Amino acid sequence: MKSENKKSVAKRNAATSAKGTKTDSGVSKKNGGKTPKNQNGSKPKSPLPKQHQPRPGIESEIDPRPQYLAPNYKGSGKLKGKSALITGGDSGIGRAVAVLYAREGADVAIVYLKEERSDAEETARQIENEGGRSLLIPGDVKDEKFCKKAVEKVVKKFGKLDVLVNNAAFQKHQESFEEVSFDDWDKHFKTNIYGYFYMVKYALEHMGEGSAIVNTGSITGLEGNKDLLAYSSTKGAIHAFSKSLAQMLVKRKIRVNCVAPGPIWTPLNVADKSAEEVAKHGADTPMKRPGQPEEVAPAYVFFASDADSSYITGEVMTLLGGETRAG
Repeated sequence: MKSENKKSVAKRNAATSAKGTKTDSGVSKKNGGKTPKNQNGSKPKSPLPKQHQPRPGIESEIDPRPQYLAPNYKGSGKLKGKSALITGGDSGIGRAVAVLYAREGADVAIVYLKEERSDAEETARQIENEGGRSLLIPGDVKDEKFCKKAVEKVVKKFGKLDVLVNNAAFQKHQESFEEVSFDDWDKHFKTNIYGYFYMVKYALEHMGEGSAIVNTGSITGLEGNKDLLAYSSTKGAIHAFSKSLAQMLVKRKIRVNCVAPGPIWTPLNVADKSAEEVAKHGADTPMKRPGQPEEVAPAYVFFASDADSSYITGEVMTLLGGETRAG
């Protein structure tokens, strides 16, 4: 192979500098290569500070900040050239997944509620810092027409859709059956399972051999929860939906899997629980703490990557901080 002349080397280096390179930790050097404030890979300690936010919750206002940047995770091109759509991608697990997908080489679109614009913009910045293209799509997955338009926007922007992550969720604690209203029941199912169905319905029009769908379930869908009747019911439905859809799509060589986390430090819980309950979030796990979003995100990379899981479909992976009853 011929050696490069000085002009070609300079041209290549300039292009690399403009796009942004990555440090050994995987954090992009673009914009000075600075790790965002409070993103040092720390683990939450119980009891957590007492706090509560109105729904849907803003991640930038949580104390301590959820960890999503995964400084110890090194990308290896597992999703190079792929495009992904993540619902609920502005914060929590969705944000951490978006960052790692971009670190693995994917372009990433995220769906978010309009109230979460500031969180969504931070996620987009990190996607781009990792060298990927980002696309922000505000809207509500309860709306079938919106889901169709969201998929169309992704295909228009990126030219294709390879990975769909259904992650958007609504959760509301209710201590008695009488507290569960018809509207609450409907909102849980419209967001948590109808939204998944809508996104798959329209995404499949553009997905082919080698594509992957990753759904977000929950430990509550396996064990139930006395204070989360509606939420647990939808998560159980998601698990069955994932397994059945996997069987339906296996002939098309499209894989479908599900990640079922235990307690994770995200806006979903800060906006749903009382300040006193938030302080105890995750304290009853064997690890005595909630998980960080960045500790869950690698499972979504695993299920999206042919290099990792080409022979795996229809699985529900639990991530429970040491709990084994639902293993």
